[in-house]
Amino acid sequence: MDMMFEAYLTQEAGHLDPDDIPHTKDPVWVLGKKYRAIDDLEIIRKDIRSKFWFTYRRGFVQIGDTGLTSDKGWGCMLRCGQMVLAQALACLHLGRDWCWDPETRNTAYLQILHMFEDRRTAAYSIHQIALMGASEGKEVGQWFGPNTVTQVLKKLAIYDEWSSVVIHVALDNTVIVDEIKQLCKSASAHHEPSLVPSGKESSNHPVDRSWKPLVLVVPLRLGLSEINPVYVQGLKTCFTFRQSLGVIGGKPNHALYFIGCVGDEVIYLDPHTTQPAGFVEEKEQEHEKAFDGSYHCQYASRMHILHMDPSVAACFFCSTEDEFNLLCKLIEERLVHPERQPLFELCKERPRHWSPLEDGAEEALGATACMAFEDFERQFDDSDEGFELLG
Repeated sequence: MDMMFEAYLTQEAGHLDPDDIPHTKDPVWVLGKKYRAIDDLEIIRKDIRSKFWFTYRRGFVQIGDTGLTSDKGWGCMLRCGQMVLAQALACLHLGRDWCWDPETRNTAYLQILHMFEDRRTAAYSIHQIALMGASEGKEVGQWFGPNTVTQVLKKLAIYDEWSSVVIHVALDNTVIVDEIKQLCKSASAHHEPSLVPSGKESSNHPVDRSWKPLVLVVPLRLGLSEINPVYVQGLKTCFTFRQSLGVIGGKPNHALYFIGCVGDEVIYLDPHTTQPAGFVEEKEQEHEKAFDGSYHCQYASRMHILHMDPSVAACFFCSTEDEFNLLCKLIEERLVHPERQPLFELCKERPRHWSPLEDGAEEALGATACMAFEDFERQFDDSDEGFELLG
């Protein structure tokens, strides 16, 4: 009973007077899909419920020898990173139009969920992310920034042979097209995906075995202490791309996963609900079905876009080279050319004034930049449970 109460605390509270989507004629965008709130309210909610919602958990096996059995107060950005990657895997293995319901027992869906559960052996568990964070200079229990969590997931993805995704973190606000293509193609030349994504019709979702699926993350600083209004339109435009995985960032004291926008407000999933740890397994028992529901938020939240912290990371997913080419075209046409101050730049090849870097050197530079950047900025500290800011 305690598990059920806590698992649905946020949803049930929203059920009394949901204020998730405004009744407006403005278009509602959710990860590249356009809706009309007046006509599509329940469809919008179903789409949002189908997203993986990862929150604080308590009572899992301790992380390493730290004695930590909960991530409450420090794991919010780690959970946001999990949500971004889980959405990418859902697009890859289930398709963007796939929807979850309480009776879902799709094999691919369950496999994705198992990869993020709070157990030591899960590929993208809180345990794996926190322990791998040591390679980025973050001790277990220390706050992560958007850059750090993506650098960690990039390392963990190497061991995920089922999905074989490439995570690329674009440095210096610049997406270098040729480098990304070389990365996705050279990786696939040595390792093809182990199986065709489950739950897809091959005629509608051809598998490009010459290309490893790409998760592109572009860390951005859109102001000093608050977002500069010049970036607002560009940030909203990112949610309109069909390749959108949303934005990870937050507001002061909270890391959040932004999945869409309506008017000048952003729609987000909030990891700041503490739920008991547990496992869905094959979802054959009633308690497993109930626990599965705790990974899906009944109602999203929203806030004015200018209330976001200016440190964010825009995320995109391209399952094929054609999808990546289309994303580059959209970036040029809708982000770079129309904007007086674009969110980021797109270059065909590395600028000459940039020093050529080996993969290891580039990764080290990225980690160093992340650490310096995050020390400079205001932290997304969650104050509950006496979380200590380390400066």
